[in-house]
Amino acid sequence: MEKLPAKTGWLWVKEGVALFRKQPAEVSTLFLSYMFLMLALGMLPVVGQLLPLILVPLFAMSFMQACRHIEEGRRVYPNLLLVGFRSPALRTLLTLGVLYLLAAFGAVGVSALVDGGTFWNAMTGTGINPKDMENSNISLAMVTAAVAYIPAAMAFWFAAPLIAWQNMPLGKALFYSFFAVRRAGKAFLLYGLAWLVIGILLPAVVSTIVALLINNMTIIVFILLPLSIILTVVMYCSFYPTYTAIFGRPQREEASVPESDDSAR
Repeated sequence: MEKLPAKTGWLWVKEGVALFRKQPAEVSTLFLSYMFLMLALGMLPVVGQLLPLILVPLFAMSFMQACRHIEEGRRVYPNLLLVGFRSPALRTLLTLGVLYLLAAFGAVGVSALVDGGTFWNAMTGTGINPKDMENSNISLAMVTAAVAYIPAAMAFWFAAPLIAWQNMPLGKALFYSFFAVRRAGKAFLLYGLAWLVIGILLPAVVSTIVALLINNMTIIVFILLPLSIILTVVMYCSFYPTYTAIFGRPQREEASVPESDDSAR
């Protein structure tokens, strides 16, 4: 793993756009299928709030595999959504998902030191008093939680594909992922800033302009919703080049060759 220049972060964004442009409808359909499945899981009592986070590594592999298909000139179908569940590393990916959950709770828990637990109550759905919201430092708590989660995010970033594609055990995958992100820190910093501008500031600017020109909430939503979906899908596509830039492209999957029929001899 060699160090990458900062400009690589912008190249990852451009490569994500290029992957999306090759099969925009297909990857968008995959993303919408994922969102509908998450909504369905969210309706389940108790576990419905936990499963979406635990299953993140499995669905992350769906989009990584979709980008791999695009790169190899193969069509992306919605059944790729279940590719992680068919992986021999299913149990390890689920364990990784549990670590996702614990890390998220840990980061939000740290934020309680700043606002007395208001953000924690909001995230866990235990109920918050509007007056407590007004008098709390919830914005600072959100920033604190995000900063506290950074080391975990570094360890998780490449963990799923390293487990699924390189058959790494969980601990080794987390180790390699953390130090790979650390060594490419400048590239990831520019990558993150680029998505901050494209994914957050751009929609905000567009919504403001549209609101000034057309004071109609229905039209604003009609414009912003597709834009948000497209930007999110492009961002998902850009995860794949961050992996290939550091660990190389996964081996091409060869089509299975049918065995010869001895009875025909």
